[in-house]
Amino acid sequence: MLYAILCYKDEEVVAAWSEAQDAAVMARLAPVHERLARAGTLGPSLRLLPTTTATTLRKDEAPLVLDGPFAETKEQLLGFYVVDVADLDAALAVARDLAEANPGGAYELRPVRLYNPDPRAPAPGAA
Repeated sequence: MLYAILCYKDEEVVAAWSEAQDAAVMARLAPVHERLARAGTLGPSLRLLPTTTATTLRKDEAPLVLDGPFAETKEQLLGFYVVDVADLDAALAVARDLAEANPGGAYELRPVRLYNPDPRAPAPGAA
């Protein structure tokens, strides 16, 4: 089953990291990434650019385009992973491993259903 693991953290804290601090976090995450890749469970993982680069399309009565996400939150969505695992317990195990390597913030897990897959790409879990 596909799960999205959404990574939330205070964007100002992450933006304040030096290159060395950022590299250290990525180095701690690397073994988790490598283990998931070897197991064939790691799908796309993306780091989003800062919310200052975001644009929002409001879908209310009259569509409205706004600069920025304008979320009233302390933590922002900074990136996500897609993993192909057996169930929620397995997805939680992945999130716990990620959290151990990069503490603070939160991980939100959601099951994912393919909506418009690339017909050229192999199906998840296909060898």
